[in-house]
Amino acid sequence: MLSGNLIELDALRHTPAGIPVVNFRLSHASEQIEAGHMRAVQCEVAGVAFERDARLMAAAKLGMQVKVTGFLASKSRDSKQLVLHATNIEFVEGV
Repeated sequence: MLSGNLIELDALRHTPAGIPVVNFRLSHASEQIEAGHMRAVQCEVAGVAFERDARLMAAAKLGMQVKVTGFLASKSRDSKQLVLHATNIEFVEGV
C-alpha cells in the first residue's frame, strides 16, 4: 500500500486485447521510524492500473490524494525499473 498525491496521469488507453489501462505517478511524503528514530521519506513512484481501476484513476484529477494497494513488478521483461501495479484505488478526502 502506498499513499500520495497524483502528479502525473496519462490518458486512458487499451491493450491490444482491449483491456483499459492507465499509467500514473504518485508523490509520497511521510515520516517513518527506522532504528528507533524518525526519518523523513519522500519519493515518486510510477504506477499502472487496469480494467476497473484504470477507469477509476482516469477520472481523477492531478493533485488528488490517493491510496493505492497493489504489487511491484518490473516495468518490462528487460527492465529492472519497478512499477506499482494497482489492485485497489481509494481517493482520500480532506487530507
